[in-house]
Amino acid sequence: MTEVLLAVGTRKGLFIGRRRGGTWEFDESPYFNAQAVYSVAIDTRGASPRLLAGGDSAHWGPSVFHSDDLGRTWTEPARPAVKFPQDTGASLERVWQLHPAAAEPDVVYAGTEPAALYRSQDRGETFELIRPLWEHPTRSKWVPGGGGEGLHTVLTDARDPRAVTVAVSTAGVFRTVDGGASWAPSNSGVSAVFLPDPNPEFGQCVHKVARDAAHPDRLYLQNHWGVYRSDDAGGSWTDIGEGLPSTFGFAVVAHPRRGDTAYVFPINADSDRVPADRRCRVFRTADAGASWEPLTAGLPQEDHYGTVLRDAMCHDGADPAGIYFGNRNGEVYASADDGDSWRQLASHLPDVLCVRAAVVG
Repeated sequence: MTEVLLAVGTRKGLFIGRRRGGTWEFDESPYFNAQAVYSVAIDTRGASPRLLAGGDSAHWGPSVFHSDDLGRTWTEPARPAVKFPQDTGASLERVWQLHPAAAEPDVVYAGTEPAALYRSQDRGETFELIRPLWEHPTRSKWVPGGGGEGLHTVLTDARDPRAVTVAVSTAGVFRTVDGGASWAPSNSGVSAVFLPDPNPEFGQCVHKVARDAAHPDRLYLQNHWGVYRSDDAGGSWTDIGEGLPSTFGFAVVAHPRRGDTAYVFPINADSDRVPADRRCRVFRTADAGASWEPLTAGLPQEDHYGTVLRDAMCHDGADPAGIYFGNRNGEVYASADDGDSWRQLASHLPDVLCVRAAVVG
């Protein structure tokens, strides 16, 4: 029987749900009680899955934990897995992103606040700072976004382990094609409506980036105002927001198997951070952004105020794809049919910060 694992990071702990067949069950108590869990990864590349979680204790500070028994028990390294070298003069605020590399079985990337990229070669037990990005000549002009200066997106390329794309709030998209030795801004066509120059080389408030399943050089980007597509791995971007009720939002997810298919959750405005038109709707494109359709079957029909954050929507890689999202109302919704219909899995949780799912058995 197929088993799907769903990890829901919240402001006060990590909740884990398990689906066997069509039945969902959640573990009785949250893990990392009272810790904010900003990042989760489910690494299915090895002989057995490994879960990684970026916890943030108000007393002990941030840490990266791992589990090799599907989340039932957790291990914290004896020494901090992610730590800024003393000469940087920086200290770790939180781990925003944990990303198993697409082309290297034991490599995991971590994105942090302050905005930095770390690389692990032991499946997330120890990490090393990638200095060329930390020392990038534009860094002194990076400005924290509303949630802090976080490196919140990491995309690796299954075709080439040297190619990595990251996004920083609010510095924009940066790419390397030489394994991190050099980095270039990749924001041509993405607007920064809050700056005097709305089309800068860097400084955009990019909220999330996702890679198309069938066309690896096609990327989808949700901006602080604007939804975009790139067909050249981020070299240039085209606006694809027409047809959406709002182009402001945080999350974007590409379908794991279908090309040209992606999902967003529009928000009313940066000054009114609730679902667009106060309706709980996921929007899907099946033609790379030429058109969008609202997906509402099974979702609340009354006025709704649950904002979906940048890492609070995901897929599980299955066929048909399971699509999941959680919101700041503490609700979690799931679709087992590519988003065509939805059901509520949980309610009254703490503020949902991130959601990850995967087939694990």
